[in-house]
Amino acid sequence: MAAGAARLTAYAALPALYLLHNDLWFWDDPGRFLGLPVGLTYHVLFSAVVVLAMWRIVRVAWPADVLDELAGEAGDDEVVRR
Repeated sequence: MAAGAARLTAYAALPALYLLHNDLWFWDDPGRFLGLPVGLTYHVLFSAVVVLAMWRIVRVAWPADVLDELAGEAGDDEVVRR
C-alpha cells in the first residue's frame, strides 16, 4: 500500500472511532460480559482498539525527516528505524 493511501486509511479511522466512542446502544443494558457490565467491557475493548489505531497512525504518518534528524544527533544505534 502506498504511503499516502496508508495515511489516508489511518486518518479515516479517527472519525469512525469518535462516533463509536459514545456507546448509546449499551447505556441501559444491565447484562454482564466477561464479569463486567456490558458498557464497561465495550469501553475496555474500545480503548484497546484506539491504542492500536493511534499506534498505526504514528507508524504511518510520522515524518521521516524527524527520524533522520534524530539519527544524526543521537547516532544510528540509538534510534529505531521503520
